[in-house]
Amino acid sequence: MKKEYPLVVEGDWKKIEAELMKSRVGPKIIDHYFLYAHKGKIKIFIYLVFLGFILNKSSLIQSSRQCILDMPSVASKAFREPESCEFCEHTKEVDKVTNISPNEFLEFYSKPFRPVVVADGATNWSALQTFSFNFFKELHQKVQLDKSEVKNCQFFPYKTDFKYLSEVFNMSESRANLEPGEKPWYVGWSNCNENSGKVLQQYYSKPYFLGNNSEDIALSWIFMGGPGFGAQMHVDNVHYPSWQAQLKGKKLWRLAPPPECYLSCHKMEVIVEPGEIIAVDTNKWYHQTIVLPGEISITIGAEFD
Repeated sequence: MKKEYPLVVEGDWKKIEAELMKSRVGPKIIDHYFLYAHKGKIKIFIYLVFLGFILNKSSLIQSSRQCILDMPSVASKAFREPESCEFCEHTKEVDKVTNISPNEFLEFYSKPFRPVVVADGATNWSALQTFSFNFFKELHQKVQLDKSEVKNCQFFPYKTDFKYLSEVFNMSESRANLEPGEKPWYVGWSNCNENSGKVLQQYYSKPYFLGNNSEDIALSWIFMGGPGFGAQMHVDNVHYPSWQAQLKGKKLWRLAPPPECYLSCHKMEVIVEPGEIIAVDTNKWYHQTIVLPGEISITIGAEFD
């Protein structure tokens, strides 16, 4: 199950305060004050407690692993176990590489949790020519999902009026083509149907730089939409790092370290173009995507270990 943890917005802090007051979290915060004091990390504790008030809407907060405090769901966004900044201290930009071997990818990028764009990662995939809005629409209409698949397959409507993936493929042709005057849109969904998965895999393969010893998780994610839109700044809660192949359009990726690493690490930006694959541990790196002017953006991705 892919979860995205967005920014804590201003209104959330009132909810956090109310939930803390009526719960038993207060004493636990005191307990963890002494825990951090014992570890000599008082500054980190104070930083976490007042992070939202200091950074306000620009703070990048999530709970990517089991929270150290048993807290209400809203409050848990603001309190989490801090990351070690070693994974990002020496990364100042996102490299673009070609013809990289699996061993090089593992040594220089995957193991150190260093984001990278492999510029020739998907250049040989027929998906570049085949995937389109109409392709996915026809595939969706051919494959009938049962109730369990509809329930378990995730759908991210982002800032659209869609509630279900079926509504996306029932939109007007003019809106689907991003014609002027129509409502813009950007959505994402997981493909968890075996039959449609087999169809998709006819047009793409496991990225060559992952190698034979790396398992490419079968569940794929598709993101599609028009210029100016994308995913808000967030961090994921998935099991493994991820790769995402840009098949149509261009997408700007903004990457940021966790809040406790702001003074040690850098924010970065990179543009991913058709045929390129970005590989990044989205559990550690906060990320935002923006579709750049031009044609519709279509990407497909998955986790890998």
